[in-house]
Amino acid sequence: MQIIQYQKEFHIRIPFNNWRERNLKAIKALSNRRFDPVKKMWVAPIQVSDEVLELVKTHRAELLVVEKQNAIKIEELPPLPSLDFDLQLKQGSLRPYQGNGVARGLQLKRFINGDEQGLGKTVQSISTLYVADKQGEETFPCLVICPSSTKINWQREWHQWTDKKAVVLDDKNKNTWHRFYEMGMVDVFITNYESLKKFFVDYMPPKGQMRNSMDIKLNKRADLFKSVIIDESHRCKDTKTQQTKFALRISQNKHWRILLTGTPVVNKPIDLFPQLAIMGHLNKFGGPKGYKVRYCEGGYGASNLKELNFLLNKYCFFRREKVDVAKDLPEKQRQTILCDITTRNEYNRAKNQFVKYLEEQGWDDKEIAKKLRGEIMVKMGELKRISALGKLAEVKEFVNEVMDSGQKLIVFCSLHSIVDAMLQEYPNAVTVTGRDSMDVKQANIDAFQKNPDVKLIVCNIKAAGVGITLTASSRVAFIEYPWTYADCVQCEDRAHRIGQKNNVMCTYFLGENTIDEKLFEMIQSKAATANTITGATDEMKTDFINNVKDLFK
Repeated sequence: MQIIQYQKEFHIRIPFNNWRERNLKAIKALSNRRFDPVKKMWVAPIQVSDEVLELVKTHRAELLVVEKQNAIKIEELPPLPSLDFDLQLKQGSLRPYQGNGVARGLQLKRFINGDEQGLGKTVQSISTLYVADKQGEETFPCLVICPSSTKINWQREWHQWTDKKAVVLDDKNKNTWHRFYEMGMVDVFITNYESLKKFFVDYMPPKGQMRNSMDIKLNKRADLFKSVIIDESHRCKDTKTQQTKFALRISQNKHWRILLTGTPVVNKPIDLFPQLAIMGHLNKFGGPKGYKVRYCEGGYGASNLKELNFLLNKYCFFRREKVDVAKDLPEKQRQTILCDITTRNEYNRAKNQFVKYLEEQGWDDKEIAKKLRGEIMVKMGELKRISALGKLAEVKEFVNEVMDSGQKLIVFCSLHSIVDAMLQEYPNAVTVTGRDSMDVKQANIDAFQKNPDVKLIVCNIKAAGVGITLTASSRVAFIEYPWTYADCVQCEDRAHRIGQKNNVMCTYFLGENTIDEKLFEMIQSKAATANTITGATDEMKTDFINNVKDLFK
C-alpha cells in the first residue's frame, strides 16, 4: 500500500497482491474517504491524518510526503556541441549529427542516447568510448549488455569502426573470459540480458528475501570493466526484474555508463526511475522518493513533465528524430541482423543431405546440370524455409521493439508458413498475400495506411512487391528475401516512394552460418548490375545455380 500526503489530502493506492483484501478493509474503515474511479485510488482528507498515518505502522504502508517546492526555472538548452577534432575511425566517418552525439557523450559520460531508431546509436556509443580512450580516459575493457538478437551485430560494429577486439560471452569462455583481456587479446565483452546472472552473479538471495540490489553478490571479475553500454535500456524499466537489478549492480562505480534506447519512457515517467538509478543520477531529480513524488505521482501517474524534460537534457539525455537530421541522412538505409537460428539441428541435417546430393550428381555434363536446376531450387528453398523458421524468435524481438516505439512496420516473407507464424504471434496484423482476394488486399492496405492502430503488415514478396504504396511506415524488414537485388529494391520501395516523409530503414534477417549469408552476398554482388540492366532476373537465378556448390565450401 502506498500513501501520498499532500497539503490537503491523502492519495492511497492498494496494489493487487496477497495483502489487498486486508489493506482494502483498513481503508474502508477510515472515518472519511472516497474512491476516485478515474485515477483508481482512494482519497482521504487531511483531517483524518491520525488514522491514515497509523496505517504506515500497522500495515507497513509506503509514505511519500509532497512538500511545497518551487518550480525549477526552465531555460533554453544550448545545441549539442561539435567535435573540435577530426575523428579517425577504421572505416568511414560519422554523419554530422552523430559527431554531435559523440561530443555530448564525452561531456556527460553517464547518459542516455535517446535518438530515434535508425540514427546510429550503436556507432555513436562505440565512438564515444573509442575517442575517450584515445584522449587518455580509462574506458576499456567495456561490457555491452544487449538483446540476444543483436550480440553478433555489436561485435561486427566494433570491428568495423575500431581496432578494438570484441568477443561474445558464451559457455566456452564462461570461466576464462577475463584472461583474454589480461593477455591483451580482447577489449570488449558482449552479452545479453538473460545471461548476466550466469556470467557475473555469484549469489543472490532466495525469492522473496531480497531487500534491494545490493544483496546480489557479483563475481569480482565484474570489477574489471571500466565502461558499460546498455542497449535497449528501456528493458530495465521495472525495478522488480532480475535483469534490471543485475544491470544496476554491474554498472555501479563505472565512470562510463551509456544507455541506448529510442523509447526511454514506454508508459509513464516511472519507467525512467531505474534507468536514472543505473546511471547514478537520481540525486539530480530529488532522490528516489523525490522523483516518484514530483514526476510520477508516487509511481502511478505523470506530473511536471516539462521540468523533467529540461533536467534530463541538462544532465544526462539527448534525443534527435529523423525529421531533425534529415539533411544528414540518406533517403534509404540498409542493415542486416545475423540470427542464431533455433532450428540448427534440422538445418544441419537438411544441409548435409543437400551436399551429399550435389556430390552424387554429374555436374560435368551441362545438359544434366541444366535439368537438375529445378530440383536444386526446391532443395535450396527447403534450406531457406528451415532458416526462416529459426529466425522467428529474434524477428519477434525486433517487431516488438519497433511497435513499442510507436512506429509501423512492413514485414516481407515468401512462404505461407512464415506468414501464418507471424499472424499467430500478431493476430491484429494485416496481410497482403496471394491467398487474399483483391478486395481484402486493398482493405488491408488502406487500414495500414490510414488506421493508426494497425501497426504491422505482413506481405508476401510476390503479392506485395510491386504496385502498392505503404508509405505509412518507414521501416521495412525481410524475414526471407527475393532471389534478386532488383526484387529487393522493389519491395523496399513500397515504403520508399512519393508520399514518404521519412528516411527508410530496411532490415534483413540472416541466419548465421546458413545459406542466407551466402545468398545475400551473391545478391549484393549483383547490385550494380541490377540497378542498370532491366530484366536480369533469369540471369541472376542461373548464377545462383551455377555457383551453388560454392555455397557449402
